[in-house]
Amino acid sequence: MSKLKNAVIGQSGGPTTVINASLAGAVAEYLKQENCGTIYGAVNGIKGILREEFMDLNSIFGDEKNLKLLMQTPSSYLGSCRYRLNLDDEEEFAKITTAFKNNDIGYFFYIGGNDSMDTVMKLSNKLEGTGIKVIGIPKTIDNDLVGTDHCPGYGSCAKYIATVVSEMAQDAGCYDIKNVLIVEIMGRNAGWLTASSALARDAKLSAPDLIYLPERAFDEERFLYDIRQKLLNQDTVIVAVSEGIKFANGAYVAEDSQDSKRDMFGHGQLGGAGKKLEYLVKKRLGIKVRSVELNIPQRCCAHNASLTDATEAFECGAAAVRAALKGETGKMISIVRADDADYKVSFDAIDINTIANNEKMIPDSFISPEGNDVTEEFIKYARPLIMGEREIIFENGIPAHIVR
Repeated sequence: MSKLKNAVIGQSGGPTTVINASLAGAVAEYLKQENCGTIYGAVNGIKGILREEFMDLNSIFGDEKNLKLLMQTPSSYLGSCRYRLNLDDEEEFAKITTAFKNNDIGYFFYIGGNDSMDTVMKLSNKLEGTGIKVIGIPKTIDNDLVGTDHCPGYGSCAKYIATVVSEMAQDAGCYDIKNVLIVEIMGRNAGWLTASSALARDAKLSAPDLIYLPERAFDEERFLYDIRQKLLNQDTVIVAVSEGIKFANGAYVAEDSQDSKRDMFGHGQLGGAGKKLEYLVKKRLGIKVRSVELNIPQRCCAHNASLTDATEAFECGAAAVRAALKGETGKMISIVRADDADYKVSFDAIDINTIANNEKMIPDSFISPEGNDVTEEFIKYARPLIMGEREIIFENGIPAHIVR
């Protein structure tokens, strides 16, 4: 049996609590092949390819203990980047092909979200006919990739959000005065994360009482009316808002002069919607109000990760390797949910050209007619994704991580 070509894998975009589980799945699947070569890690994503900066992952993760630690380590172990690949630049493309040739690369795996799938599409199309297989592995807390029922990373972030909203609701509700707590949650154009705050509710807890998503135009007067109505029957109102909520004219509530600062993919910097709404409530209603921006902990709280999410992330990485070894290229791994009453999924590889540069929004059936809450249909969709907890390895009283 001839030796397999070497493989290289990279991570891109914003980290998640389970992006390293996908890395672990791909590495484990490749190394279990009897005729495997070397699987390299590209340091800082596609930039590592351009700089030919690779790590030998065989030597690191041949040790099963390191693989277990990788599974519970947050952020991107290999380092990440936000880099728009320009393959019309022949010099840039030449750097990639040279790096692949110098290291006998036959397989390239890229773990990332929308912008990363754009890279997979461009590179797979450009490398067509060379024999190099290019496969995308989905990753995003935003859950906005099309072609997959949900994205690895979303379930764990949703679990964190629901947990923290539940805990903050207990804290805010201990006073017998009228008060409002506004929780700002990540989500530029798609409100999947903010919607997940509804998973905090149970028979004894109604929080969050109001939920506002980017998929519905935000109206300040309706927002104040909604709060007043809730305060008629309760002292504390918990509000969840997406950072990307917009007015009817398309302007972000959080938009200000800093929005002119944009990354390579044209995304403006958001943040501050909660604070603006805090000032609005204070000015117009004159009651105690505070805002909290969950920010980075949403995507790196690995000790509270969903077991379902971590398991599926690992399987997506393994499925990518299996697809490439079967000769597939220009594909992204997709999670397919069965129609059964019980939650079951399978994994498929779908054409990257149908995925890149598209965005999956929350469907109308998941949003209440009033536009200030989610429906039971969303709860049924999201609840299975946050289920289960991993056994965590601790050292010196805190979770252990692997650091490169």
